[in-house]
Amino acid sequence: MLSDIIEAGQVVEIEAVREENGDRRGEESRKFYRTKVFDVLSEDQLEIMMPIEKGKVILLPVDEQFNMCFYTAKGLYQCYARILDRYKSNNVYIVVAELASSLKKRQRREFYRLDCALDVKFRQLDQAEEEAAESGFFKPNPLDAPLLKDGVVADISGGGMRFLSQYRCEVGALIYCTYKLMMKTEEKPYHLVGRVLRSQELEKRPGTYENRIQYVNMDVDAREEIIKYIFEEERRQRHKASNRK
Repeated sequence: MLSDIIEAGQVVEIEAVREENGDRRGEESRKFYRTKVFDVLSEDQLEIMMPIEKGKVILLPVDEQFNMCFYTAKGLYQCYARILDRYKSNNVYIVVAELASSLKKRQRREFYRLDCALDVKFRQLDQAEEEAAESGFFKPNPLDAPLLKDGVVADISGGGMRFLSQYRCEVGALIYCTYKLMMKTEEKPYHLVGRVLRSQELEKRPGTYENRIQYVNMDVDAREEIIKYIFEEERRQRHKASNRK
């Protein structure tokens, strides 16, 4: 049921995938908006805050259908929804959306994951930084080093990572994270932005949170380097294990 999964305040990504003539766009032309759920009205209708981009409210057209992805405590859920109405309430611009398909859980396992133990430092981005990151223009500030929190990467892939820390991350938020990988004879730092998919306290380790993130607007070269590192490290570990036998 919708109300069992979706709650007010949760982040939702809205994907516009149709042109004015109704034809599907190519992958490179797709447009994403990030906003939040305002309220759940029924089991097939909900209110969503109109997205804001560069300080301007995006007026989602009535009767248009969108692909929506919700970041919930139970994971990522996706559905198609049609805009029924839009209005302003207490200075908040709202649209009413009606589900046009069932709500389905999404799995994001496109990349092989390598178990590891790497030090990572991170912090949540503010609104201006999030807008820059969404457009691919975020640059880390070296002076922010004292603001970074500590964590340990538990597994890594070319698409994201899972790390442990003493801090709960906000699901759906963007975070800046930095870690180092051993490349040939020296460590190379990576400065990345990721969206929090899940943040959950560990049952057997109270006060420790498992955070899963997916990289956002990742540099292609950096992704390829990380994937190469993962396969080389896996091969090294297999070779080391076979020598022990």
